[in-house]
Amino acid sequence: MAVTKNRQTNDTVLRMAKAAFPDKRVSDIKELDDGFCNVTYDISFDDGSESILKIAAAGRNGNTSNEINLMSAEVQAMKLVRDRHAARVAEVQYYDTSRKICSGDYFFMEKIQGRNFSLEKARLPESAAEQIDREIGEISRRLTEITNSEFGFLGDKRRYRSLYDFTEVMLENLLHDAERRNVDIVYRAEDFLNRLEKDKPAFDGILPATLVHWDMWEGNVFVRNGHVSGIIDWERAVWGEAFMDDRFRYHSRNKSFLAGFGQTSFTGDEIKRIRWYDIILYLTMMIEVYYRENETEDQYFWAKDKLMTVWSDDASF
Repeated sequence: MAVTKNRQTNDTVLRMAKAAFPDKRVSDIKELDDGFCNVTYDISFDDGSESILKIAAAGRNGNTSNEINLMSAEVQAMKLVRDRHAARVAEVQYYDTSRKICSGDYFFMEKIQGRNFSLEKARLPESAAEQIDREIGEISRRLTEITNSEFGFLGDKRRYRSLYDFTEVMLENLLHDAERRNVDIVYRAEDFLNRLEKDKPAFDGILPATLVHWDMWEGNVFVRNGHVSGIIDWERAVWGEAFMDDRFRYHSRNKSFLAGFGQTSFTGDEIKRIRWYDIILYLTMMIEVYYRENETEDQYFWAKDKLMTVWSDDASF
């Protein structure tokens, strides 16, 4: 169980629901086990309606340095996406940062209909899965239309004028996190920093910053009737470059997604940037195992193998 899971008693959840929906009566409370960071509940009401309750950690224990005000980032991102009709996201019904009822910030949102793509994919015909991958690519492309003049984490007030500066900060944060917990990241910190500096020209001229989900893996995609019905978990959203998202990673990119995104080939500089986003994700997955206090180290060793592959330039495009 991740230490960031801020579980609450049923009595506290009932009080939270009363504050959000004073005219409704709760009939059932069910914890959902899909998420890896925040705790989430499916709340049913006597009138037949349902809402999803998401609760943030009480403090920063268990969070890495790149995880900044995650719930605020998620709410901001969902509003941006809904306002621009860029993707189907849940409506935030109630958002409370007062800490009067609960030790963490929390919000209620509408329940998206459908099933988790990561669970549903094996049951789908190959053509249906490819169609969904194309739709995810189309969503990623539409997100590039939501822009900002500077780069940075949505939950952070600090902004960076260049993509390189932001990427460097993300990397430095991870290196410091690894040092604090004595996490073996295979290579020396100076090896990472020197190689990034060598690749700096590949980041030149990338403007404007665009909204990036960052974590749009299949577990954060809901599907229904053969189509994407919604995207969840926007807490890691950033103002960055589209290639930062999980769907461009070495282990997950596929032809259908890239066709939907509208780009199936990449320049040398784009490949260098994509490889740096690979490195940042795999470092993140290695390090967070020890910050979350996961029960096993399976994720660490999986990500370590991927890191070594992309570091050695063996990741094919």
